[in-house]
Amino acid sequence: MCSKCGVGRSVTSLSVELRNKSAVFWEGGVGGGYQALLLDEDQGWLLVGGKDYIYLLKPDNLDLPTHTIYWPAAKEHVEHCRLAGKSQETECANFVRLLQPYNKTHIYACGTGAFHPKCNYLHLGHNSDQPLFMLSHSEESGQGKCPFSPKEPFAARLTDGELYAGTSVDFMGANAAIFRTSLKGSSQHYIRTEAYDHNWLNEPEFVDSFSIPDTHSSNDDKVYFFFKERAVEAGQWDKRVYSRVARVCKNDVGGKRSLINRWTTFLKARLVCSIPGPSGVDTQFDELEDIFVLETKDPQNPTIYGVFSTSSSIFRGSAVCVYSMASIRAAFNGPFAHKEGPDYRWVEYKGRIPYPRPGTCPSETYDALYKSTKDLPDEVVSFMRQHQLMWEPVVPLGGKPILTRVNTPNLLKRIVVDRVDAEDGPYDVLHLGTDDGKVVKAVSVIKDNLETEEIILEELRSFSNCCTCRVSMVWCSWPYRGVSCMETTVQSAAWPGTLTAPGTDRLLPILPHQQKEGSETGCEVWRPWSQCPITDDDVDSVEVKQVYAVEGNATFLECAPRSLHAELKWSVQLSDKQPPLPQTDSERSLHLKRGLLLQHLELSDTALYICTSLDRSYRQVLAKYRLHIIPNHHFHLHHHQTSHLSFPRPKAGSCQQQDPVFWDRGITGTLGFSRLSRP
Repeated sequence: MCSKCGVGRSVTSLSVELRNKSAVFWEGGVGGGYQALLLDEDQGWLLVGGKDYIYLLKPDNLDLPTHTIYWPAAKEHVEHCRLAGKSQETECANFVRLLQPYNKTHIYACGTGAFHPKCNYLHLGHNSDQPLFMLSHSEESGQGKCPFSPKEPFAARLTDGELYAGTSVDFMGANAAIFRTSLKGSSQHYIRTEAYDHNWLNEPEFVDSFSIPDTHSSNDDKVYFFFKERAVEAGQWDKRVYSRVARVCKNDVGGKRSLINRWTTFLKARLVCSIPGPSGVDTQFDELEDIFVLETKDPQNPTIYGVFSTSSSIFRGSAVCVYSMASIRAAFNGPFAHKEGPDYRWVEYKGRIPYPRPGTCPSETYDALYKSTKDLPDEVVSFMRQHQLMWEPVVPLGGKPILTRVNTPNLLKRIVVDRVDAEDGPYDVLHLGTDDGKVVKAVSVIKDNLETEEIILEELRSFSNCCTCRVSMVWCSWPYRGVSCMETTVQSAAWPGTLTAPGTDRLLPILPHQQKEGSETGCEVWRPWSQCPITDDDVDSVEVKQVYAVEGNATFLECAPRSLHAELKWSVQLSDKQPPLPQTDSERSLHLKRGLLLQHLELSDTALYICTSLDRSYRQVLAKYRLHIIPNHHFHLHHHQTSHLSFPRPKAGSCQQQDPVFWDRGITGTLGFSRLSRP
């Protein structure tokens, strides 16, 4: 493992040992293909879905599964899959793609079934110590719930007894849609986006979906889908990919005379993640890779984190952008995009918008007269059939990414975010998975000029798609060589929980070990001052730097803190026989964030200057300077002795290169960076 710690582009490489901080579930390499995880801390178990198997494990011990279920595809489906030209090893099996909690005792599971998707209920029971762990006897069709292929991007969310899924419903994967399928005990049936209509969905690749309340009324609740697709507004011959966010109302039951069994509230908007450039030309990161919804105290307004990559053929790179629900709702409440016909361009719709506003959920919040989408006027339903795309995009907070990685050997593919309460406020710590099996730990901080700056804390490598791994979310307790305890923290708080991370064909998906409020293993703010040693043993180990300056001039003694909340203290020692005394601000000295500025130097300023970092009770000497003051009359005498020297000058209009002018080594070697002007 390699850990990195530093500020901005200045990164310190550290050598780290794992030592019992990780665990690996391999199952002898028999199954593999782990693509579905479900973690329940209340019950104390972790479900892992793989190739033909479902495993039940303890999160704190991944060595062996406590229970295993063999759930293969039917033999006739495997044979049909093989005859269709698919790989028997990597495609013609039952790859478990969905594990969602149905109630307190059952899990809803779906698998590809060798290109014949199927679903079933997994019974766990009430006893978490001795779960039943058995499938029901009757299976259900997985069409519209789970993809046919184990390689197809897929997103699903089970909420209120309804499964919302973004997937294809055919063998070739050409008919993709956003579905809602009712499970047991519900009166509703399936509902979907319009088939083979590129204005609704155009070759989508679904990333994730979430249920987010809109108001205090449950009738306004919506399900949001994040995906990328070919942009219809980019032109017929331009195969540009745009990232999207779409939403549907939970109480949408389709239209009465039009859009029957189709969404009547489906809207989508472009999700922008770009770096502003000169002359309005931005660097676009168009391809969404992953989404993480960070819950806040307000359930209606979580923070949305997205990982993007660029589709440019010129360079490759990744970026992380942050969005607010306010900006997403503003886009859906804004103008609609409109195209008059096949030969017309997309423009902002300027016509009259029918009432109630298209995309609004039927509820008492807006108009109590409309209790169902079947009650909507025909004018509204007709408008929704032609206008799914919003005109204005969703822009990130700050107008640009909080983290970018360009021309690196890997791309970011997954993200998990922890919000950590530190002494100087909350920080969002990012855990980023790459396409080559690494986990990068980073944090974005706001500088004094309100610009954001990313800090790469650590990098853990590497994982493969043959196993499920658990790693600690805080790595500062591992032994670091040659670097102090405080230097390695960089505002990282400790989560006693774990990060469960399996590999797939594409990358390393990550699931957070969510801690419950009030539990013994809940989130704690890591206090380095209580864990790091309090010592001044390193005072003599810091090298003394010799600095020379001229009387009456100024000099700057550089010293940068290695922790964001550390305070610098300066002391001065006039002689070896005297103890160091505190150096305070005065008319001639000024304490700055990155050092000490001494002005109008006097001969009495000759001394040893010591810079110490103080973080609560932890002290560390960072730098020591031996300042030598050169009397002013010595400098003028030396300058007078060399002033009569003549130096070659280039002739007017001459482009011929002249011999270099060498300064007097007695002056330059003594003064270093001085105020001398070249002759």
